Amino acid sequence: MIHELLLALSGYPGTIFTWNKRTGLQVSQDLPFLHPSETSVLNRLSKLGSDYIRFTEFIELHTGHVHQQEHHTNQPNQTGLHGIYLRAFCTGLDSILQPYRQALLDLEQEFLGDPHLTISHVNYKLDQFQLLFPSVMVVVETIKSQKIHGCQILETVYKHSCGGLPPDSCCVPRVMYKQLAAWMLHGLLLDQSEEFFVKQGPSAGGAAANQEEEEEDLGLGGLSGKQLRELQDLTPDSVLLCGGGQRLIEEENMLAPSLQQFSLRTEMLPSYIPIRVAEKILFVGESVQMFENHNHSHSPSRAGSILKHQEDLFAAGLHRLKQQPLFSLVDFENLIDHIRSTVAEHLWTLMVEESDLLEQLKIIKDFYLLGRGELYQVFIDLAQHMLKTPPTAVTEHDVNVAFQQAAHKVLLDDDNLLPLLHLTVDYQGKDSKEATGPRDSATPPQDTSPREVPPTGWAALGLIYKVQWPLHILFTPAILEKAQPVNSLSLLLSGVRYNVVFRYLLSVRRVQSQLQHCWALQMQRKHLKSNQTTAVKWRLRNHMAFLIDNLQYYLQVDVLESQFSQLLQLINSTRDFESIRLAHDHFLSNLLAQSFILLKPVFHCLNEILELCRASARCVRNHQINSDLAQLLLRLDYNKYYTQAGGTLG
Repeated sequence: MIHELLLALSGYPGTIFTWNKRTGLQVSQDLPFLHPSETSVLNRLSKLGSDYIRFTEFIELHTGHVHQQEHHTNQPNQTGLHGIYLRAFCTGLDSILQPYRQALLDLEQEFLGDPHLTISHVNYKLDQFQLLFPSVMVVVETIKSQKIHGCQILETVYKHSCGGLPPDSCCVPRVMYKQLAAWMLHGLLLDQSEEFFVKQGPSAGGAAANQEEEEEDLGLGGLSGKQLRELQDLTPDSVLLCGGGQRLIEEENMLAPSLQQFSLRTEMLPSYIPIRVAEKILFVGESVQMFENHNHSHSPSRAGSILKHQEDLFAAGLHRLKQQPLFSLVDFENLIDHIRSTVAEHLWTLMVEESDLLEQLKIIKDFYLLGRGELYQVFIDLAQHMLKTPPTAVTEHDVNVAFQQAAHKVLLDDDNLLPLLHLTVDYQGKDSKEATGPRDSATPPQDTSPREVPPTGWAALGLIYKVQWPLHILFTPAILEKAQPVNSLSLLLSGVRYNVVFRYLLSVRRVQSQLQHCWALQMQRKHLKSNQTTAVKWRLRNHMAFLIDNLQYYLQVDVLESQFSQLLQLINSTRDFESIRLAHDHFLSNLLAQSFILLKPVFHCLNEILELCRASARCVRNHQINSDLAQLLLRLDYNKYYTQAGGTLG
C-alpha cells in the first residue's frame, strides 16, 4: 500500500486512493484492514496529493508542451488567463514543487531499503509541505477566480509572501525586470498582452475619472479639469473679447511619429512600487524611445546616447536586483534615480546648450506674449480691415502677408525665424475641408461637425510656431492646441495656454491702439469749439485710456516680465530636464492665473470693459466721419443751390 500511496501523492491515483474532481484525493472507504487513525493520517497526506494534482493541472493548462507553446503563445485559453507573467508564475510554481517530488523519490528509496517503515514516517517526511501547499493554493485560486493578469500577479504574490509562499521561488519579478530593461535602456515596450504598468496612449479615463478631475490638477501646470473645459468652451462673446477662436482647443491632436504618447497603467502597478518611481520609469523610457526613433531615422551624431553609453552598467544593476531573493525599494529606487538623473542631465545639455532653449523661449515671449510690441502695433493697423468682418477662405493668406509686411516695416527680417511662424484663421467650412483632404493614415478622422461662424477675423485668429527637435518634448501634447506632423523631428507648437494669453494680450493691445487713435482725432479737432457733450466724451476716453494703459503695463511688466525672469533663473540654476519642465509649467500656470484668465468673474468684467472701450472708439470714429461729411456738404451747398433744387443736379 505504501507504493500506492507514493503513486497517489505523485499524481497517479488508483483503487485504494481515488480521485474526485470536487473532493480531491481520498482513501477508499471499503478497506477493512485500515484503523481509523491510519485513515485519518492517510487522508491528511491525501490533501497534499490533491493540491499537487491541481497544481500540475494548472501548470499544464497554462504552459502546455513545446509544440503547443509555439502555436498558442500568450493566447487566452478557456479560463481567460494568459500572458508571460502567468507563464512565469507557472514556472515558479513548478520549481516550488520540485522539492516535493524529490521528497517522494527519497521516500521510495527509503522504503526499498527498509520495508518495515510505517505511514507515520511518510507523514513526518512530508510535514514541511503541509503549510506550504495551502498557501500556494490560495494564490492559485485567487488568480483563477479573480482572473489576475500581468503585473497584478506580482501584487498577489507579494501579498501572500508573508503567509508561507517563498518569494525566492517565484519567477514573476524576473519578467518585470526584463520589461524594465527593454523599456528604460532601449525604449522598447515589449507588452503584447497589456501586462506592464506602462502603456502606449493616454491614460484611460471614464466617468469616475472625469468627475475626480473636476477639481484635481491635470498636470497642465495648475489647470483643473473644470478650468480646462472653461477654456475650451468660452462663449462667442468672451472669445471675441479675448481675441480667441470659437474653441480654444482643437478636437484633434495629431502627434508626429517621434513623439508617441505613453502613460501609466496604474491598475497594473504593484503596491510596493510607489507612483513617483513609476513616473520616473515612464520618463526614462519615453526619452530613450524618442532618441532611438531619432537615431534610426537621422544621423545619430548630434543626439548620441541619451544614457551616455552606460547601458551595460545599468543592465548589470537591473540584473543584480533581479537576482535578489527579496525586493528592496531602496536599492530599486536608487538605481531608477541614477538612470533618470543621467537621462535628465543629458536632455538638459541637449536642450539648453545645444538647442539654445533660452533663445527659443525668448522667441515665444516675443511673439506669443507680444514682447515685440512694435510688430503687433503695425500688424493691427495693416490687418484691421481684413479681420473686422467674418473670415473667408483667403483671410488666412492675407493676414500672413500682412504679418510679413509688418515684420519688414519694423526691420524684423530674420529669414530663419519668420518661416517658422504662421497665423491661422478658422472660418466656416475649414474643418470639413481639412477632414476630406489628405490625412495621416495613422490618425483616425475626428468630429467634423460645423462650428459657429466667427463674428470677426479677430475672433478666429491663432498663432503657431514650429518647434525643432528635441524641444518639442518640452511642449507636450497637454500644452498643444493643435499639433500636426511636420516631420519626425518637429511639431507645430500652438499651445492652448500660450494661445489663450496671446489672444487676450492682442485684444488688450487692439483696444489700446483704438483709444490712442481716438486721441489723435481729438488733437486734430482741438482748435474747434467744443460743447459740454464733447468734453464729457473726451473725458470718458481719457478714463478708458488710463485703465487700459495700466492694465497693459500690469500684464507686460508685473506679470510677463516678472514670471519670465523667474523662469530663466530656474533654468540657469539646474541641470535637470524635469526641473525645467516643471518650471515651464509653473510659468504658464502663473500667466493664466495672474492675468485673471482663470478668475472667471474678473475675466468677464475685463472682457466687458474691453468691449465697451471698443464700442466707444467706434462711436468716436463714426462721429468724426459724420462731421467731415457735413463739412463737405456745407461747402457744396454754400449758396443753398442744391437745397433749393431739391438735392438734384440739372
